[in-house]
Amino acid sequence: MTVPRQADVTAGVSGQANVDMLTSVSRNFISDTCTIPTDGQMLAALGATRGDDVYQEDESTQALEARIAKLAGKEAALFAMSGTMTNQLSIRAHLTSPPHSVITDYRAHVHKMEAGGIAMFCQATTDTVVPSNGIHITAEDIEPHLQLGNNIHYRPTKLLCLENTLSGMIFPQDEVIKISQLAKKHGLKLHLDGARIWNVAAVELESRGLDARKEEDLQVVLTDLLNPFDSASLCLSKGIGAPIGSAIVGSQEFIERARWFRKAFGGGVRQTGPMAAAADHALTYHFPRLSTTHALARKLAEGLKGLGITIVAPVDTNMVFFDPTSIGLNMTDIINRLESLPQPIRIRGERCVIHHQTSPQAVEEFIDTVARMKSESSVEVVVQNVNLSRKVGEKQVKKDYRLPY
Repeated sequence: MTVPRQADVTAGVSGQANVDMLTSVSRNFISDTCTIPTDGQMLAALGATRGDDVYQEDESTQALEARIAKLAGKEAALFAMSGTMTNQLSIRAHLTSPPHSVITDYRAHVHKMEAGGIAMFCQATTDTVVPSNGIHITAEDIEPHLQLGNNIHYRPTKLLCLENTLSGMIFPQDEVIKISQLAKKHGLKLHLDGARIWNVAAVELESRGLDARKEEDLQVVLTDLLNPFDSASLCLSKGIGAPIGSAIVGSQEFIERARWFRKAFGGGVRQTGPMAAAADHALTYHFPRLSTTHALARKLAEGLKGLGITIVAPVDTNMVFFDPTSIGLNMTDIINRLESLPQPIRIRGERCVIHHQTSPQAVEEFIDTVARMKSESSVEVVVQNVNLSRKVGEKQVKKDYRLPY
C-alpha cells in the first residue's frame, strides 16, 4: 500500500475559511479530536455509497467494518457515532441482567467521562482500582476486587475494562495478557477502550521495524494487541482524525447483539457511507503520521523539561502532562500567554495532545514562550528581592526566596 503525503486542505477544494481553520487547528494542543477533515477525506465521502446502514445495505460502511475486523483479527466490526457509544454498546452487550459489576482503573474513561452510562444503560456498578505502581493496574491489583461466587450480599463481577492508551501511556502487553488469563480463569469478559490503540500500534510497528504504510504489517500488530480481549472499541476520530465515528470489534454473535443495542440507543444512522469512507481514508493516509506526533510530543516534553518544568507522566505516545510550578510559573498565566500570541496556541491545562495536523513550529513557539516567561519571572523575583533587601537593611535575603504568585 503506497501512501503519498497529500495537502490536507486547499482553498481550491475547501475554501479559504477551512485553510484558515487548519492553521488554527495546527496550534491547538487541547485534544486530538480537534483535527479537521482533509480534502482527501471529503472527496472520499463524496464518492461513497449512500445505502441504508440500519438495513445493512451500505457498501462503504460494510467495507470499513470488514477492513477493521480483519486488521483487529476479530470476526466482525460495527461502526457507530462515537467512542462513548462503542464503549457503552460493548459493555451493555457483554452484560445480561443485574446484579453485576464492572472493574476498571479509577481514571478510566468508561467510568469518569461517559455520563454514568454503565449505571444508566446496564444497571451495573463500577469497582475502581488504583494502580499500585502508579501507572497501570495489574492482575495483582484486580484480583482482590473480584466479587465471585454466590454471596447474595455482593454484586458479582462480570466484566473487566482496560484502557490503552491511558493519559497517553501505553499499557504493557505482558500485563494485558496476565489480566486476560485472570479473566478467563474466572469466566469473565475483557473489554478494551482502545480510543488511542492506533497510537499503540504505531509504536509497536516502529519497535518491530515494520512499515506503518503496509496493511499486512498493521494487521499483524493490531491482531496481537487485541487478541487478549473479547471486544474492543477503536476510536476513528482521535488519532487518525476521522470527522466522526468509532468501531467495535468482537465475535459475530457479540456484534449482532451490539447492533441491536445500537438501534435501541438511537444510534441506527441511515446513510453512513460518507462518514465511513472518510474514516477509511483516514486509516489509510493518517495512521502512518502517528509516529511523527509521538516525536513532536517528545520534543515538547524535552523542551519543557530542559527549562526545569516537571513532566508528570511518561511520554509514550502523543500526550505531554506538565507542571510549571517547579519553576515558579502559574498554569493560568501560561494558558493566557500562549493565547495572546499573534497566532494563538491553545491549551486548557496540564495536558497537551499532539495530533496529525499539529505544526512543528507551534511546538517550538510553545517552548520559546514558556522560556521567555521563565526568564521574565526570574528577573521579577530578583527585583523584588532587591527591594526587600533595601527594606530590611543589612539583613541577608535567602537565595531561594520566592514571592507567592
